[in-house]
Amino acid sequence: MEIRAIAKNIRVSPRKVRLIADAIRNLSIEKAFIVLSTNQKRAADPLKKTLESAIANAVNNKQIDRNNLVIESILVDEGQALKRFHPSSRGRVHPYKKKSSHIAIVLKEKLGKVLATEVKAVNKKEEEKGEEK
Repeated sequence: MEIRAIAKNIRVSPRKVRLIADAIRNLSIEKAFIVLSTNQKRAADPLKKTLESAIANAVNNKQIDRNNLVIESILVDEGQALKRFHPSSRGRVHPYKKKSSHIAIVLKEKLGKVLATEVKAVNKKEEEKGEEK
């Protein structure tokens, strides 16, 4: 089961957000919060808020325990850019873009103890069948 949270038009460049997203991509939720809380980058705050939103979606909408959640994927796309101009010599202008980001976080429910024991039981049955032949 997938749980999603999307934050759009975050006024931080996608390249800068991806640096922080790569740091938390394969971590558990608790470790990801520690990394985001201690990181000094400006992109850490929107990522933290989006992760909190995804967790709230799982707990409130799907009734999934917070401890059973794992980050499946973090996707950072380029959002709308604000076009601005910088005055230059001889009456010229130099254009530049103020970029924004779209952040999408997908959480999934990790295997519980019940499912892990069921998998072990199925593996034992297959081994017994293999021994009988």
